[in-house]
Amino acid sequence: MIALGAPFVGAAEEELVLEVLRSGRLVKGPMIERFEAAVRDEVGCKHAISVNSGTSALVAALLAHGIRAGDEVVTSPFTFVATLNAILYVGARPRFVDIGDDFNIDPNLLDAELCAATRALLPVHLYGLPADVPQLVDAVGGRDVIVVEDAAQALGAGIDGRAVGTFGTGCFSFYATKNITTGEGGVITTDDDVVADAARVLCDQGQRDTYEYVRPGLNLRMTELQAAIGVAQMARLHDVNDARRTNAAALSSGLRDIEGLVLPSVPNGRTHVFHQYTVRVTREARVDRVELRRRLAALGIQTNVYYPRPVFEYECFRSDPRIGGVRTPRAARVAREVLSLPVHPRLAPTDIDRIVEGVRGCMA
Repeated sequence: MIALGAPFVGAAEEELVLEVLRSGRLVKGPMIERFEAAVRDEVGCKHAISVNSGTSALVAALLAHGIRAGDEVVTSPFTFVATLNAILYVGARPRFVDIGDDFNIDPNLLDAELCAATRALLPVHLYGLPADVPQLVDAVGGRDVIVVEDAAQALGAGIDGRAVGTFGTGCFSFYATKNITTGEGGVITTDDDVVADAARVLCDQGQRDTYEYVRPGLNLRMTELQAAIGVAQMARLHDVNDARRTNAAALSSGLRDIEGLVLPSVPNGRTHVFHQYTVRVTREARVDRVELRRRLAALGIQTNVYYPRPVFEYECFRSDPRIGGVRTPRAARVAREVLSLPVHPRLAPTDIDRIVEGVRGCMA
């Protein structure tokens, strides 16, 4: 089976984890400092605050900016559920803007969804491709709206040489399936000293120092063991992302000109890190998505659908009075068409050939 994902953990991770275990210090130690420094250097930001998940990063970022009940947060309808959960958790109301051809929020549709209650814009850099944040910010105009980037899938991506996570407050995930991992984990990035201080305090039970509580908080801390894995993983981030781009280019070269198969594209000025290589299987295809998945599985090629429906299209959200009545036709159509193929760095050239031949044969 050619797996959809294959995280790599090697000798460097083992050595650093053993270093932590032998030190006897499992939290709030030097490995956290090393990991946060590595992320700061990569993103090019002043502060990097480690947390226990990408979801926690989103929650803490929103809270650190003072987002609360009555505020509206504009975001994408086509995303992982963590984006929506974070907005709901802080008590805010999500407002969804439909997507464009890049799977991200369409800046041309943003202005119509802004209102007096809009306090935050939460773009999602889906699949590792940056949303067009500069155009989104232009559409916001002079309104008092903060930007929180859901960059969970996009560490190393950027726009015109500027890294995601620096256009606003960045939120990254290091879950096991991400380009690099800490198992579970996340990071908040910002250049704002006030936001950084608020986030650190929030994530450490509301204390600025031991037993010096300055606000209600949560325990969202990353452990030294997670950070140790992260330090080793960060050292190979560029190689991982380069390999994903190389594999994506090979897939696109081999899969072009198949009727009904829309390949991912990268707009000028944007750097994609291909957390997922996601195609669209349209009505013009000779087989539908369900049948294509079945045939590829029979050939030993794993695929998945990210995501099967717009994020609000579940009863647990539809029944929430903050959400009802949403309609995003582009996201609904794309959710019926998307299919992710293996693109990870551990693929051999022969694996790429098998995937190309498999898809072509299944769709002939």
